[in-house]
Amino acid sequence: MNILGISCYYHDSAACLLQDGKVVAAVSEERFNRIKNSEVFPINAINYCIQAGGIAFGDLDYIGFYEKPFLKFSRVIIDHIRAYPFSLRSFLERIPNWLKDRLVLPLILKKELGFDKKVFFVKHHLSHAASAFLVSPFKEAAIITADGVGEWTTTTCGIGRGNDIKIIQEITYPDSLGLLYTAVTSYLGFLAHQGEGKVMGLAAYGQPRYLDKFYKIIQPKPDGSFRINQKFFGFNKGARMYSRQFINLFGKNRKANEGIKQCHCDIAASLQKVTEDTLINIANSLYLNTKMDNLCLAGGVFLNCVANNKIIENTPFSKVYIQPAAGDSGGALGVACCIENLILKRPRKFIMDSAYLGPEFSPIEIKRCLITRNFKFTEFNEDELLEFVAKRILDNKIVGWFQGRSEYGPRALGNRSILANPMFSGIKDLINKKVKKRESFRPYAPAILEEKMSEYFNLTQHSPFMLLAGEVIAEKRELIPGVMHVDKTARVQTVSKQVNPKFWRLIKAFETLTGIPILLNTSFNLRGEPIVCTPNDAVGTFLNSEMDYLVIGDFIASRSEN
Repeated sequence: MNILGISCYYHDSAACLLQDGKVVAAVSEERFNRIKNSEVFPINAINYCIQAGGIAFGDLDYIGFYEKPFLKFSRVIIDHIRAYPFSLRSFLERIPNWLKDRLVLPLILKKELGFDKKVFFVKHHLSHAASAFLVSPFKEAAIITADGVGEWTTTTCGIGRGNDIKIIQEITYPDSLGLLYTAVTSYLGFLAHQGEGKVMGLAAYGQPRYLDKFYKIIQPKPDGSFRINQKFFGFNKGARMYSRQFINLFGKNRKANEGIKQCHCDIAASLQKVTEDTLINIANSLYLNTKMDNLCLAGGVFLNCVANNKIIENTPFSKVYIQPAAGDSGGALGVACCIENLILKRPRKFIMDSAYLGPEFSPIEIKRCLITRNFKFTEFNEDELLEFVAKRILDNKIVGWFQGRSEYGPRALGNRSILANPMFSGIKDLINKKVKKRESFRPYAPAILEEKMSEYFNLTQHSPFMLLAGEVIAEKRELIPGVMHVDKTARVQTVSKQVNPKFWRLIKAFETLTGIPILLNTSFNLRGEPIVCTPNDAVGTFLNSEMDYLVIGDFIASRSEN
């Protein structure tokens, strides 16, 4: 049984292939077309999935799409009518795209893939719920989904049992925690759907001094629901998401090229706090209704690793599961699982404990790329390579690390990573200057041996997908200043020897040299670009930065020789 899941036409397009109930490939389109958060039909991602599965398009039994286009189109039309005449420009820009492809997906699939079999359309938030629960290790769990908006729904609460999911509560547009976060992100001068993580990082530099003003905007209810005061927003009334009343409440908006003031940090901190409190209220209400021990989370809101850990700390749930592509790219996974488990009623066979579902390249392909690019390189066996890299990192060298299959989701988890010394207090400034060229306030993450997590971080469960931020234990803070944020927290990745043995062995080699079982891990990309996918991407990014070494497969190239 071959089932292809697709998400596209809004942001973070992706494809996922299930074969006999198991995920064999999943990847975002941006990794191929090199357009960050690409929304286009994911033809390259689909082609990869088909090749990885060893099948042809004709071998596909079903294709699923992660939302119901006509239901979403009804919301778009109604929303524009309500906002007319302010919505005219937006209407003229958006509607042609709907008529061109979004409402005729079966025709697009026939044209692009030659597929004329059954196509399933699953509600957006059911796809999110399925992407979390149906690949989780839990036989039953409570489920929360939250993002900007699907068709009409922005937030759901549900129950998963076996291979069934029941949605028990919905919050609908325009009441949206995700749109609130994105609107404030744009108010603070960052790009929507890209800058939300920056706002989360900026929040640590401020205090929630604007909470009273935010509670004029959002009104949480005892049952876990909430309402958003729409006079502060205008989602389809012009070029910006927030209204004049919002500016009157908080002051002049920040332009992208302006400096960051303390008031911006405090607004970010207040937004983060109200987001955390609202999510905690939803989760506690759901627990009272279900009394379940386990919780699954999905939707773009749950890429907020600080809020995720607050939920764990402030609710009675014992275990929380979030898969690595929690945002819209994970919709491809979710709709495929919906077809397999909910529609076809086939039992669950797969637990997602690894994000390594994207393309990989053979030593011959890597070597050919290096030779073609006139690179000088040295080939090592694995033991020699790990020892060499660990020593260079200890010398405060910055290493591009390209290994195995690329990661599904927005986090680099040790296969398409830039690695550095967590012990060096100046490493953040060094990477920002030589590689990332990004805002100075943004922190870098620690990758730690799974079994050593509790020695360094106040986390109650492992964080394999870098989706939990925990406080650094007080006596360890002086040891790892390079990966500790200003508020003494860190966005942690726990590395399992079973899941990623090579990356685990590299961290172990660094621990042998230093006693510290941690490496600084950030995504292998430059500012504004997607994470690298191919060897050629890695070489190009290496040449356009000032990384010291490129480690690609079993080959090492140094900047000094190239």
